[in-house]
Amino acid sequence: MAAAENSVLTYVEGRAGHVTLNRPEALNALTHAMVLRIDEALTAWEQDPAVETVVLTGAGERGLCAGGDIRSIHEDVTAGDGGATRDFWRDEYRLDARIARYPKPFVAVMDGIVMGGGVGVSAHAAVRVVTEQSRVAMPETGIGFVPDVGGTYLLGLAPGKLGTHIALTGAQLSAGDALRCGLADHFVPSSSLPRLIADLAEAPVRAVLGRYVEDAPPGRLADERQWIDHCYAAGTVEGIVERLEADGSRAAKEAAATLLGRSPTALKVTLEALRSARELGSLEAVLNQEYRVSCAALASPDLAEGIRAQVIDKDRAPRWNPGTLAEVTADDIARFFAPLGDRELALEGGAVTQEVAW
Repeated sequence: MAAAENSVLTYVEGRAGHVTLNRPEALNALTHAMVLRIDEALTAWEQDPAVETVVLTGAGERGLCAGGDIRSIHEDVTAGDGGATRDFWRDEYRLDARIARYPKPFVAVMDGIVMGGGVGVSAHAAVRVVTEQSRVAMPETGIGFVPDVGGTYLLGLAPGKLGTHIALTGAQLSAGDALRCGLADHFVPSSSLPRLIADLAEAPVRAVLGRYVEDAPPGRLADERQWIDHCYAAGTVEGIVERLEADGSRAAKEAAATLLGRSPTALKVTLEALRSARELGSLEAVLNQEYRVSCAALASPDLAEGIRAQVIDKDRAPRWNPGTLAEVTADDIARFFAPLGDRELALEGGAVTQEVAW
């Protein structure tokens, strides 16, 4: 566990247990060992009366966490059978569900970049703090993947069609927009974070937050809500693109161009996953569905190709297969939601209420 102990720092200061993601050279991207290390700390602190609050932060100046270690996923898919990645996702999704139901206040400091798996370990927390430096996103369709880690659950709860827009385009959200979409709770200037974190060692979360929370700078989504709600109400991805291209705004046309560069399969599966997530009800049920979808993606050519184009070769020219939206059939989409038999994630639980006395 030496590497994991170095890549996740855990310590107790006063009444607070601290988890610091410590791979700043990789923007704190999550590995399987890191997930297990975080879970181990939560187990130790859950029954420890001396630890009253848990605080999650990221080392370095760039952000909390850029997501999962997709280089490792690419290697596992291209050189192996994907088994290591399936095991990683199984434990990662279980950790995300645990964070959502943790019996003590869990404070996620979402400063800087928070993407993909970083959203999973932070946006399910009881207390989610963003700053003027926050950039929150679920950019999975850009690598031929689908929002996971409970992302379709969270985005399914966003007002109007904002969640659909964010999931399909991978749009980066400022603090104000993250608050508007329900991915965060409180805005604190980044310069105040050291004092806020220090104070959590001495006082309850509610008392500390009151000293530092301010109004967030306005985001963009409030002004874009009209065209987003109209365009993303279309029944298909093709219909969404058609409405975006027909809209008179520059932002809508840019969104259309973004979608046309994404994996056609990932877009259609994402839209179906979002709609289904709204009906499933609980975070656990959605994570079970996301695990099916994610495992199916390992057998899709687009995941390896998307990671190659964006991260490995960095040519930014993925060759999607199928290459167009019209070529993606209903059967292609249905395959992603097929039951896994004895390999199901099989999480159980009702609606997340976050009734934590913080």
